[in-house]
Amino acid sequence: MSDNSYGKLFRVTTWGESHGPSIGCVVDGVPPRLSLCEADLQIFLDQRRPGQNRFTTQRQEPDQVQIISGVFEGVTTGTPISLIIENKDQRSKDYGDIKDKYRPGHADFTYMEKYGIRDYRGGGRSSARETAMRVAAGGVARKVLGDDIKITGALVQIGEHKINRDNWDDEQISKNPFWCPDAEMAKTWEAYLDKIRKAGSSIGAVIEVRASGVPAGLGAPIYGKLDGDLAAAMMSINAVKGVEIGSGFETAALTGEENADQIRIKNDKPHFKSNHAGGILGGISSGQDVVVRFVVKPTSSILTPRDTIDNHGNETEILTKGRHDPCVGIRAVPIGEAMMACVLADHIMRHKAQCG
Repeated sequence: MSDNSYGKLFRVTTWGESHGPSIGCVVDGVPPRLSLCEADLQIFLDQRRPGQNRFTTQRQEPDQVQIISGVFEGVTTGTPISLIIENKDQRSKDYGDIKDKYRPGHADFTYMEKYGIRDYRGGGRSSARETAMRVAAGGVARKVLGDDIKITGALVQIGEHKINRDNWDDEQISKNPFWCPDAEMAKTWEAYLDKIRKAGSSIGAVIEVRASGVPAGLGAPIYGKLDGDLAAAMMSINAVKGVEIGSGFETAALTGEENADQIRIKNDKPHFKSNHAGGILGGISSGQDVVVRFVVKPTSSILTPRDTIDNHGNETEILTKGRHDPCVGIRAVPIGEAMMACVLADHIMRHKAQCG
């Protein structure tokens, strides 16, 4: 299988399967002499870890990361950083009934069409289990970014229920199981998801990731656009079906006057009066907050029987038992943050390499 790496100067390669003995990644290009230990990464992995509440899969994985190489006496050496997490709670028998069937909406069919073989235990390489290593790599990326750049992710919509942006409070994000910045909407989501979960169904969601403190000048105007790389990074996350930057699709309803992010001088620096562009102009960061949103489809593994076919071309029905997220968007928040961190780290290094 090809294409297991992303990034140019800050480059991440992941490996492993959902029900294999372990998963891991190699982070290449990290500058030397950066302070780094396992605790720096574990804090983010704990945010993504499954089984923390009734609204996520009950698979119990401690996701304890180990640094195998690239760090000596608490600092990076400039050599490849190898990270590994052991899988502890595989229940492969949960997939025995569907090993020859394709889950509608899942990668089962296309994976088999491409490779002629697939690991049916949890989806193998196409499982969201792989994203744990992205979160670990994102922790390394944040060391490259430093303390001046702050990345904040939040869930802004579950099903048809959207947050009230007038109620947005960053402090609320960590106070509920949904990464919700609107305390009132968090209560609505709790009752709504309980119904979805008890029905054995699933629902989609929209995640917003914001990076503040990003300097102007990151990205290139043609094939190295910062927003292009961010969109590709978010689209590479399992179950993501759409990405927008800034006001995104809403800009179709704006006039040129409304959409223009007017500029003035404030405290002797350029000041934008709005941020419809999401902090990126012509593929290059403007110095404003970089804002990305992405939509995650409902989990394909549900208890309601659906029409499908099997490996032999026979028409049949399928329902998926086991432990699955009623809304995979909840655990996608720290993954989106990690991908933002990795892309920004890569672009900062690329910018310094060209412009000093």
